[in-house]
Amino acid sequence: MTGHGLPGEEPGAPTFLCSVVVPAHDEEAVIADRLGGLVASLPPGAVELVVVANGCTDATAEVARRIPGSRVVELVEASKTAALNAGDRAATAFPRIYLDADILISGAALTRLAAALTVPRPVVAAPRVSFDSSGSSWAVRRFFAVFERLPYAGRGLVGLGVYGFSEQARRRFGDFPDVVADDLYVQRMFSDDERISVGDSFVVVAPKDLRRLVAVRTRVARGNRQLAERAAEFGLGNPSTAAGTARQLAGLVIRRPLLLPSALIYLGVTVAARRRARRTPAGAAWERDDSSRTAVPAPPAAPATTGGRP
Repeated sequence: MTGHGLPGEEPGAPTFLCSVVVPAHDEEAVIADRLGGLVASLPPGAVELVVVANGCTDATAEVARRIPGSRVVELVEASKTAALNAGDRAATAFPRIYLDADILISGAALTRLAAALTVPRPVVAAPRVSFDSSGSSWAVRRFFAVFERLPYAGRGLVGLGVYGFSEQARRRFGDFPDVVADDLYVQRMFSDDERISVGDSFVVVAPKDLRRLVAVRTRVARGNRQLAERAAEFGLGNPSTAAGTARQLAGLVIRRPLLLPSALIYLGVTVAARRRARRTPAGAAWERDDSSRTAVPAPPAAPATTGGRP
């Protein structure tokens, strides 16, 4: 369906299942595999696909243009926030879904996500996350064995690479603010009963080793800290605390004692990432994990029992 009122929307635009905005920075290695596979699993012209190549030094834009039905916007600035906003200005339809370029999601999962968002009320939604750690070290696999089981992960969260808005939900705020944790910002803009966790799964390829995992989790910790510092500016409530995460971790170990070694790895990675985030100056380089940007099999459409950000 088409929407009205946000930049880029035009009366009489074609009817799409949804608009998909894809911020992409130097994703030449995977964008054809990820988005090409998604488009191939959908009927022709089903979605409006807007790829925003931002600050790229490779052939991301050129490769994206070869994907059937894609529209590419190029920005000089390497900024996910700027890419999200530029994608919004170019997109014309609702629901509006935002998808990281390295995420694997099936056409069936995207279709059901769009259906969950096609409602006359403010709703945000995301599929459940599944981690592909088949190419990762033992320690990284143990980290995600805990990550996927924490109670926080099953509360209808939004983020980790794909989320979407109903039309009314997207009108709750204007431009995306300049924060690292755009998914956490979105999550906290909406109450529990406005957040939907769709049963299908999407796939995030896990880092290959602990060094890369700590770098990625440092980025997450920086984003969480930045959002906590600016919560009053955005009118957001108090975020989850380190004490809350520790209680969840302790509860998991009590219920499943065999996970104790994995819990210690999870705790060590989390503490190291938070310490690095505190020492990292504002404007520091993005902690990017190129080890996860490899072609992997397409994700299954079956439901998965995994979830969001601890």
